[in-house]
Amino acid sequence: MDLISQTVVDGKAGPGAPPTYPTLKDVDLADIFRFTKGQPWADFARMRQEAPVMWHPEPMGGPGFWALTRYEDVHRVNGDPETFSSQRGGILMSMGAPEKRHALLFRASMDTMINMDAPHHLQLRREHMPYFTPSYLRGLTERVKGEVTRLLDEMEPLLANGAEIDMVEHFSSVLPLFTLCEILGVPPEDRPKFLTWMHYLERAQDLAVKQANAPMQPTLELMQFVMDFNNNVEEMFEYGRTMLHKRREDPKEDLMTAIARAQLDGAVLPDEYLDGSWLLIVFAGNDTTRNTLSGAMRLLTEFPDQKQKLIADPSLLGGAVDEFIRMVSPVVYMRRTATRDVEVNGQLIREGEKAIMYYGAANRDPAMFENPDQLDVTRANAGKHIAFGYGPHTCIGKRVAQIQLEEAYRQILARFPDLNWTGNIEIAPNNFVHAISKLGVKRG
Repeated sequence: MDLISQTVVDGKAGPGAPPTYPTLKDVDLADIFRFTKGQPWADFARMRQEAPVMWHPEPMGGPGFWALTRYEDVHRVNGDPETFSSQRGGILMSMGAPEKRHALLFRASMDTMINMDAPHHLQLRREHMPYFTPSYLRGLTERVKGEVTRLLDEMEPLLANGAEIDMVEHFSSVLPLFTLCEILGVPPEDRPKFLTWMHYLERAQDLAVKQANAPMQPTLELMQFVMDFNNNVEEMFEYGRTMLHKRREDPKEDLMTAIARAQLDGAVLPDEYLDGSWLLIVFAGNDTTRNTLSGAMRLLTEFPDQKQKLIADPSLLGGAVDEFIRMVSPVVYMRRTATRDVEVNGQLIREGEKAIMYYGAANRDPAMFENPDQLDVTRANAGKHIAFGYGPHTCIGKRVAQIQLEEAYRQILARFPDLNWTGNIEIAPNNFVHAISKLGVKRG
């Protein structure tokens, strides 16, 4: 079995065919700092209208890519993995310079199910799917319900007398990690480790951004952090490997066992793929739900009439959750690499070139969603959003995300109907996920 991380390429330089549409001036989707103001909805609207398959250059000598912003095109590319490969170059816009990669994190990130094509992708997916049964999800819902109640109990005194608190710190970052640990079967005494690992991974990303834009001197504090970060990354993977090997010997009713006992080509996963599976579930089970929980609070504050509809009729929450996900679109983009010459919306894309699907742009395409920038908790086709992808790579844990969002806002709106976003927000410089790092909320 060939390791994916040994075969990746970062796409062929292009454009290899004459562009059908213009490259729009002042649109820069590679500039991560533009995303600290939120996703560039105005740029996406222009692109859908004027350049739906737009050639986009990359900084620092990157090969460039085709940016897709219309729902129909994103839907098509997602649904055609034979023509648009996840495995040939992974799902990220760029691999980055080899000398700047963290070797273990990079290898593990590439050796994941999300970066596989058929047949291995389907083999692993089939091993995971039976775990998410209706009976299991019912039990998980009850545990999520209890954790939401506990978190709101802790928040209540902090919100007294109109005080402002950070929703990310006290709620949005905690609930997904609890749910993830429940699904994996992580013992309660080990769960604080996950908070520590997330802390180091987030701080490392912030430092990497600062270093890239204004190189810092190697102070003792910085060197100590780098050493601590490396130790924590090693600990995270060692913990995952140890627990997964234990599950092979002593299986439980949890996702960790499903991963541990999964097979490719009739053999259990080698450690390289165990690392990848572990990293994927830790990140995928945390980031997207965390950011949608926070983003939904902002939306309900910006559209108070829709909030009142949910307070008056909580039965609307099931559909409203899909509408929250559509509008937040926590995953900004996914990359594919063309396996052959192919035409998309009148544009020829050459074999080996990168095609990047902008999920948020597709989810606000007026050709699919009427008044797409308007939150509508009764929107009939909200479930048609592609924030979780579409086709073979549709997010395997999407129902778990929906359960958390629905239960969170069922209790928040019932218990704190006057809880609102204050306008204070911090969004990390990240053009892959919409990463809300702070969100101020208060009652009244």
